[in-house]
Amino acid sequence: MAVAPPSYCFVAFPPRAKDSLVVFGKNSARPRDEVQEVVYFSAADHDPESKVECTYISIDQVPRTHAIVISRPAWLWGAEMGANEHGVCIANEAINTREPAAETEALLGMDLVRLGLERGTTAKEALDVIVALLEEHGQGGNYYEDADSCHSFQSAYLIVDREEAWVLETIGKYWAAEKITEGVKCICNQLSLTTKIDAEHPELRSYAQSQGWWTGEDEFNFSEVFSLADDHLHCCAGKDSLEKQEESVTVQTMIDILRDKASGVCVDSESFLTTASVVSVLPQNRSSPCIHYFTGTPDPSRSIFKPFIFVDDVKLVPKTQSPCFGDDDPAKKQPRFQEKPDRRHELYKAHEWARTVIESDQEQGRRLRKTMLELEKQGLEAMEEILTSSGPLDPTEVGDLFYDCVDTEIKFFK
Repeated sequence: MAVAPPSYCFVAFPPRAKDSLVVFGKNSARPRDEVQEVVYFSAADHDPESKVECTYISIDQVPRTHAIVISRPAWLWGAEMGANEHGVCIANEAINTREPAAETEALLGMDLVRLGLERGTTAKEALDVIVALLEEHGQGGNYYEDADSCHSFQSAYLIVDREEAWVLETIGKYWAAEKITEGVKCICNQLSLTTKIDAEHPELRSYAQSQGWWTGEDEFNFSEVFSLADDHLHCCAGKDSLEKQEESVTVQTMIDILRDKASGVCVDSESFLTTASVVSVLPQNRSSPCIHYFTGTPDPSRSIFKPFIFVDDVKLVPKTQSPCFGDDDPAKKQPRFQEKPDRRHELYKAHEWARTVIESDQEQGRRLRKTMLELEKQGLEAMEEILTSSGPLDPTEVGDLFYDCVDTEIKFFK
């Protein structure tokens, strides 16, 4: 069975989070050399009967898709994490369960993240979209750009909006979900739901019984029923990091947690690396905008979180987009992944230099990291002003926000 990378995602609700803000965060742990890109797609209308080509399969398109911004491994269609114009954020986790994941190509968990964002105006609506598509198309296929073996997983999701969050955990087409409206929650690469289940697949329990995993007499505990024998509930280094925060959780708190290598939340191992990170702030006051901070680069402890806000006219950022290989992409041709093209985007290449300096030259590395944090701090302070001001946003300024931050970062590295 493939080893699921130990990614973490978090949400904190008021009053644990400060100033009536919902704070969401995710570290994406993936194979070390994989490139993630940050891409914006505007809202769009689609012709009736049109199809959308996901990573491995095509499915029916909907009449309208919402504007989204996503961080994704550059070879696939879906997303590891992202947000839409309605203030919905979704992240997913690859998990292993008693039921082996299908290798047959279907929808990837990451495709379902993007489909949920494109089609859901609330967290609950996105959940309904994901489970309906699971029922119709199933999940399966290789999670990695690897010709030698198929790494397939079941998937779990943290789906958040300004009001509530849903933890959705899936096994094939079967699923259970818990609604969260207060406190803090962390999910990682293991099942976390126990006996509090607020929505579930109608045949979930009968399926567990048919497999001999549940007698029908004991209380139904989702993790106990579906986890591998030695696997459940020792998961969250992340949970401890978030729960032991004595002060209320802010954007900075969440960024610090994502940067923490000692706790294991920031993964930097032989096989895996945190290849991208995101923190989102969703004000419960609807007159304030949601703000999404993406790194677009590996290792959050050596990256800059850069803000993005949805407005009608967002300036595209080609410097965080990987080269496009069209139909010649080895990920799209059968047999897949026979070659690995260079998918590094301009920001990734510039950032490689910074990582090298930080790793090799203590004094210069320390100065460089200090300046990077200064740059980030300026962005955080400017966003704080936007959240506390009562005046309207200037759409032209905000539309260029992420573009300008990426541009400044690249110039700084050069």
